[in-house]
Amino acid sequence: MIVAPFGRFTSGRVPDPGIAALFTRENRWQARLDVEAALALAEADAGLVPPEAARAIALTARIEKLDIKRVLAATSEASHPLVPLIEEFARVVGNQHGGWVHWGATTQNITQTADVLVLRDAHARIKQLLGRALRAGARQARLSAELPMAGRTHSQHAVPITFGFKVATWLDELVAHADRLERLEERLFCVLMGGAVGTFASFGGAGRDIEAGVARRLGLRPMRVPSRAINDGIVEYVLVLGQVAGTIGKIGKDVYALMQPEFGEAFEPIPEGTVGSSTMPHKRNPQLALDILTMSAELRALAAPALESMLHDQEANGAMTALLEDISASATVLAGDMLARLDLVLDGLELDGPRMRQNLRLSAGMIGSESLMLALGEKIGRQEAHEVVYAVAQKAATTDLPFLDLLGAEPAVMDVFTVDEVRALLDPSAYLGRSVEIARATAQVADDVADRLLKDA
Repeated sequence: MIVAPFGRFTSGRVPDPGIAALFTRENRWQARLDVEAALALAEADAGLVPPEAARAIALTARIEKLDIKRVLAATSEASHPLVPLIEEFARVVGNQHGGWVHWGATTQNITQTADVLVLRDAHARIKQLLGRALRAGARQARLSAELPMAGRTHSQHAVPITFGFKVATWLDELVAHADRLERLEERLFCVLMGGAVGTFASFGGAGRDIEAGVARRLGLRPMRVPSRAINDGIVEYVLVLGQVAGTIGKIGKDVYALMQPEFGEAFEPIPEGTVGSSTMPHKRNPQLALDILTMSAELRALAAPALESMLHDQEANGAMTALLEDISASATVLAGDMLARLDLVLDGLELDGPRMRQNLRLSAGMIGSESLMLALGEKIGRQEAHEVVYAVAQKAATTDLPFLDLLGAEPAVMDVFTVDEVRALLDPSAYLGRSVEIARATAQVADDVADRLLKDA
């Protein structure tokens, strides 16, 4: 599993998402025992395993009852991911009933179904973390819905927006990801219980009944075709988490930029005592934003190998199975760590409204050129108005002459407007479009989705 080998130095200030613990060896092995217990009970219902044996298996299916050192030693010797665990499990069940453990199943039936159980627990946590981030973002969008700032395209001033509108663009994607995460559940949370190649041959005529019994006991769904070569549900999960990482990475990149002294408009929370540099005492580094950028790159990079894992040859390829097993675990842990940091950033974001207004004035009114051009276009035609304002703006940009002064000397403008009217057209706070409305409406949507995601928290 791809995780930071010694943790991250920011971990002490970030609440543990609780996802990495789900992928410990002991927890994953317990999930495998849970599947074995469900299998035995379903087989007993179908008349394939004696009921007393199934009960004994189910009652013994606790990891603390097994000798883990024995399993680890046998794994090294046998070089198999499951057989040593099954043998130890059967030994603890006892001679009378142990022979019925793992009846008719193949390794991947157990390991993949168990991994899906672990992913389900992790998925529930991810939805909660996303809900918290949406709640924090919605609050920020409302608080800053009317706070004007420079909108930027291609890293240059475009037209004015509000900070709340910027947050709304973040929230809109996060809301869409919440929908994606919920919609994929029916394809992700499935049992794989078809035997060696998915035909149920080892279960006789009771295969579908056994599959249904296992699914019911584990709270999962049966597969239409229980082939070991079908893994698109888990792949889809990794890809959606990659999209989540893309959005969170974009948020981290925005905050990283806005914290630069040249911008100075928004800041992630920096607790007292946080050290930015070992040699430069003044540094207030965007630690969480940097974490987010790192994790986003790591998670998005897992999309390609996840897709590669779909290339099973024939009915199964263990390399593809192992590849996706590692990728899905790594992607889920990374997603949780990112969301925990995103929640902190959004919840504690510090805004500098005066600096935003100061930065709006950097272009000396040119950020209002579209407003002026459209108003002028109503008088002299759009294209001619564009050419007039463009020429004045380019001259202002390449000389020390103020934009407003140059406009005051332009007959095509002054024949139509007074200086006060031009100044009003260039006022950034008067050209915010529907920024405020969009920010507030999106905040409400985000809160509604957060309510849904957090209702079972």
